[in-house]
Amino acid sequence: RFAPCLLLLAQLIHPIPPKSATMGSKAIFDQIEAAVKAKGAELVKMGGAVFQLVVSDGGPDGKLCIDLKNGSGATVRGDGDKPDVTITMADADFVAMAEGKLDGMQAFMSGKLKISGNMMLAQKLGPILESAR
Repeated sequence: RFAPCLLLLAQLIHPIPPKSATMGSKAIFDQIEAAVKAKGAELVKMGGAVFQLVVSDGGPDGKLCIDLKNGSGATVRGDGDKPDVTITMADADFVAMAEGKLDGMQAFMSGKLKISGNMMLAQKLGPILESAR
């Protein structure tokens, strides 16, 4: 059910730069932030929700809130204000999914991907991020 969303998320951020010694998800977050800055208003029309991404082993830098509900959209590093849906993964799994090496549905079914809040909104994120490319 979540595979299309996650596949499209992976397509938005593919190809990602070579992984540095630091957390690989940081480069992915950078790309998401750039997309929201470039096409925020358009994405808000599609989204209507606040999405929280959490890299479980990323510490304070492993969180990105994507607000596609208010204004022209925004991203905030760290915890966002009242996210509608939260998507949590380990850094290695997040990067693997972004690189197309990990299937989103498989990750969800095996517990590598956790979704809390309004799970239906997780499905909206994929098409939104695809249009942000």
